[in-house]
Amino acid sequence: MSKTRKIIGWVLTALLAFAFISSGIMKFMATPEILAKAATWGITASTIKIIATIEILSALIFIIPRTGIIGTLLLAAYMGGAIATHIEHNDNVMVPVVLESLIWITALLRFPELGSRFFSSKK
Repeated sequence: MSKTRKIIGWVLTALLAFAFISSGIMKFMATPEILAKAATWGITASTIKIIATIEILSALIFIIPRTGIIGTLLLAAYMGGAIATHIEHNDNVMVPVVLESLIWITALLRFPELGSRFFSSKK
């Protein structure tokens, strides 16, 4: 793997980790704004804490090289749920779609074996 690809992969990993861990911490803080938005979607304060836990743990698993592929799958599933929730409530899906795309781009940069599996021409 080239040094540039490795650096870009880790920079993207750090940015994504920061975004997800920050978001999880904000959910744990359960500010009135977060609770009000969650309530409009039918999400309770206790459910927000569960979502925050899943978000933070998935991001931490994504950071660790040995578990990064599992973290990729967890974050991708998490964002799939976020996209579905946004669609269900007629909210803009651009941010979760961009994050989902960045997760997969980062994973393909960090884990070349994923690219060889996805883009292999072997039958």
